Amino acid sequence: MIAVRAIVLLLALFISAAASAQPWPQRSVTLVVPFAPGGGTDSLARELAKILQEKLGQSFVVDNRGGAGGAIAAAQVAQARPDGYTLLFVTSTFVTVAATDRKLPYDISKDFTPIAMLGRGPLLLVVNKDTGIASVAQLIDTAKKKPDSLNYVSAGPGSINHLAGELFAQRSGVKMTHIPYKGSGPATMDLIGGQAQVFFATVPTILGQVKGDKVQLIAATSATRARLFPDVPTVGEGGVKDFAVETWWGIVGPAGLPAEIVRALNKAINDAVAGDEMRRRFQAEGADPYSGSPADFAEALRRELESWRKVVREGGLKID
Repeated sequence: MIAVRAIVLLLALFISAAASAQPWPQRSVTLVVPFAPGGGTDSLARELAKILQEKLGQSFVVDNRGGAGGAIAAAQVAQARPDGYTLLFVTSTFVTVAATDRKLPYDISKDFTPIAMLGRGPLLLVVNKDTGIASVAQLIDTAKKKPDSLNYVSAGPGSINHLAGELFAQRSGVKMTHIPYKGSGPATMDLIGGQAQVFFATVPTILGQVKGDKVQLIAATSATRARLFPDVPTVGEGGVKDFAVETWWGIVGPAGLPAEIVRALNKAINDAVAGDEMRRRFQAEGADPYSGSPADFAEALRRELESWRKVVREGGLKID
């Protein structure tokens, strides 16, 4: 009887070990997106999910969890099991919200596993056409002659639009009033309607309005000129020193994600980004695809968090 039990036990251990040795993934993977369906980020996430499904042989299901500047989605993933079946699609706002809010239920430096960055792109500095402002120099001159006469809008407190505007104010020595909205859509409408004058907007948000001549594009926020608008100067070229802001997209998982899963995902994502579909998508939005290691992404997150926290401290920003 003892021999039989020993054999049964060994058999169970063998089956368990064999199951655990099976390559990931063995079932569908949930990709949590911290924005509502239908936006540019959601569309990009869905395209990536489709390609990863083809490459890895299991479905990647997009789960939209908007709200609180992405904090609701991030908290969900931070608490998920680190088994590779719950991932988070992140943008630059993942870091900027963390830089402004010390009461988050997670720590982006400790509670997540960086996997891969997908791409980077500039913001576009646009103004209401009725302002008559056509350059960065004119924007600064107007703001200095009439302090607090200009409002700049954002997709919400702590968003990349918000902190880009704050950095611009710090570097140029001007004062502008920040008007936060619940998303880029209503912010854009009020900019066009004249309730606000300035917007540091992502390309997907504002590209149609620029092409439709609804707003005046005066600069790109990146260190080099925007791919889609090579004749438009950068903010730095406009006279603002030490100013370079880009938005980006990436994938993270819960802390403690096994190294073999991280490697498999990183390779699949890098391969996806190098493919024609994703490359065309980034180029259409004036962005550049990015290929790198998890360590590269982790270092980029660390540097950006440190940089934006400095902006928050110097601006004395209080986010409720």
